Amino acid sequence: MAQPVLVWFRDDLRVGDNAALRAALDSGRPVLCFHVFDDASPEIRPLGGAARWWLHGALANLSDNLEKRGNRLHLFSGAAEELVPRVVAEADAAALYWNRRYGPEREIDARLKKRLRDDGLEVKSFPGRLVYEPGSVLNQSGGHYKVFTPFNRAAVAHDPPPEPLRAPRDLPRAPFPRALDDLSVTLNELALEPRTPDWAGGLRETWEADAAKRGEDGAHERLKAFVSRHLSGYARERDRPDFDATSRLSAHLRFGEITPRQAIHAALAARAADRVDAQDYDSFRAEIGWRDFSYQLLFTHGPLHTRNMNDQFDAMPWREDDAELHAWQRGRTGFPVVDAGMRQLWHQGFMHNRVRMIVASFLTKHLLIHWKAGEAWFWDTLVDADPANNPAGWQWVAGSGADAQPYYRIFNPMTQGEKFDPEGDYVRRWVPEIAGLPNRVIHRPWEAKPDALKAAGVVLGKNYPKPIVVHEDARKRALDAFETIKRR
Repeated sequence: MAQPVLVWFRDDLRVGDNAALRAALDSGRPVLCFHVFDDASPEIRPLGGAARWWLHGALANLSDNLEKRGNRLHLFSGAAEELVPRVVAEADAAALYWNRRYGPEREIDARLKKRLRDDGLEVKSFPGRLVYEPGSVLNQSGGHYKVFTPFNRAAVAHDPPPEPLRAPRDLPRAPFPRALDDLSVTLNELALEPRTPDWAGGLRETWEADAAKRGEDGAHERLKAFVSRHLSGYARERDRPDFDATSRLSAHLRFGEITPRQAIHAALAARAADRVDAQDYDSFRAEIGWRDFSYQLLFTHGPLHTRNMNDQFDAMPWREDDAELHAWQRGRTGFPVVDAGMRQLWHQGFMHNRVRMIVASFLTKHLLIHWKAGEAWFWDTLVDADPANNPAGWQWVAGSGADAQPYYRIFNPMTQGEKFDPEGDYVRRWVPEIAGLPNRVIHRPWEAKPDALKAAGVVLGKNYPKPIVVHEDARKRALDAFETIKRR
């Protein structure tokens, strides 16, 4: 039988719009598909618990979709630099194809590519994770953009991106070498889902509904539903956590179950049919653009979760307060919109983007706790925990990023709640102990009159906490801290 082409799946867990898979099919050779769960290599940041849970479903769906096409997904666990050459050798492979990565793990890819090519193997890598790869969108001096708005403007000028590749109907399967039987593992043996204790009940409740399941199939169902129901009005409603107005494609994009250009082309089709206006399309396109921008930062700066992009913040007088950090993590700060967001995160493994900014601002500015502590909590609890978007977002809020909000911009959690959750529906869903309060005080229960608190069954300090900081005092403390690093 002809020597096979190997396709190494990483953060591209799909059969559609997959350049490496398409190239393998076009080679005319049988194809052997595999995935390496690598939490052993130092260049790879181990996944948090919620993302591991999501990965289980994504791999299961990819396996099903490959089997429908006559192929199979083989799983391995361990350091890729040790496992991949063994798979290549035992399979007597003619070639190895993969889609590119853009963080420190690309160092693994570069070493493997050189080693295997030196041994005479054909090794090819392909784009597929972003709309435009790092280096494709440059400023007038030929460098990378450091500010998002001009980056996005330049990126959109390249649009439309190429049409997505169709998923293959059939995929000729290469035999799996018996010598690899002892090396391969089953999906259950990867132990990606929690067992004892099983804390994933809220995740299953949220993401295993018909239009929100993990994997490529769920991603396309979600995209179709979003474009048909929510893209019209997106610019106006996307900041409202009390509405189901966002795409919720972030986890699907993070694991490559769908590509950003598939999302763009679906939105473009709706725009061409006059089902959405330019403002709604542009707003959605900018959200995808931020993702590309974050990956450019990751590519140029290295791991974003380890250090400030603006080294002026190395002198920031952060506080260490375990009690306040724990209160923030558990949604017990006494600020309703902050607590609602943190409880949504704990239950769903997801948080509305506007609320992500509010809770991040609260941690880094009201509590003056290092953004790294918040980023690490998000990394463990988000199903969409992304090595580029997650730390880039945190550094943007904290003020330490390449393109950061001004240090003096400190979100007021009360006015943010009143603006973006005006009826209090979001807070009432996630903070039910204060649900009976009137709208006028739902975002500041400490201002409620005693009779209103009594009627709502609220006893501040007992069944709902008093605020752990005074907003005005915390704001002044943060501004004073920022002034110290400015002077340095």
